[in-house]
Amino acid sequence: MSNVVDLISRIFLSLVFLVNGYSKITNIDGTIGWMEMYGLPGIFIYPAIILELVAPILLIIGYYVRLSSVALGLFCLATAVIFLNDFADPMTLTNFLKNIALAGGFFILAINGPKEFSLDHRISK
Repeated sequence: MSNVVDLISRIFLSLVFLVNGYSKITNIDGTIGWMEMYGLPGIFIYPAIILELVAPILLIIGYYVRLSSVALGLFCLATAVIFLNDFADPMTLTNFLKNIALAGGFFILAINGPKEFSLDHRISK
């Protein structure tokens, strides 16, 4: 049963990034403008899109899970600190804490690695 829960958890953790990566592609100009409001160069959108699309796919298929988990965990921390630091707004605080929680989940996955339903597991045999 833990193998199934591991796979489902990797899928659940990945969904938000797949959706957000796709959303960034379909609204690239708006996202660039939003990032620039926070003082970031708009060019950063491209590595963000690549990370948000590639890393979740790798997590779902279970390939390079530890590396993908660390990358997404660090991404969650960075985006929380950069974009979600208005703690006077309860929704922003909640989203900050959700990003921190996601980072924690990714770091636990990085430490434990994937279970049986993953390419990493099959390759390691």
